[in-house]
Amino acid sequence: MIEATLKVRMSMHDAHYAGNLVDGARMLNLFGDVGTELSIRYDGDEGLFRSYSSVEFLAPVYAGDFIEAKGRIVRVGNTSRTIEFEAWKIITPEPEAGETAARVLDEPILVCKATGTCVTLKARQRIRHD
Repeated sequence: MIEATLKVRMSMHDAHYAGNLVDGARMLNLFGDVGTELSIRYDGDEGLFRSYSSVEFLAPVYAGDFIEAKGRIVRVGNTSRTIEFEAWKIITPEPEAGETAARVLDEPILVCKATGTCVTLKARQRIRHD
């Protein structure tokens, strides 16, 4: 099935809590962008995000972390597309090694996963999948 990946560095602007902790809603924002890309790739239209059926926040995200948000369409209805999302921390700052130090994680950390539904109206589906 169709997949999409987005890599983004969390900034101080994304930090919402003490200790530069990023609000979990930021991961959902990334999932929305991934869902939009999947809708465009599958239907030729941005579609609309309808709902999440599950969301799990699994590990903290901080300003300076690089996040890789992934999604894949796992089920297709007449107008609905069920998408599974994952957000992985792949790079993290290392201030103890220097002001600008960071490291690529040997093992990415799953920070959030979700399942959601996007809808593309039949009249707006421009790509045929016969």
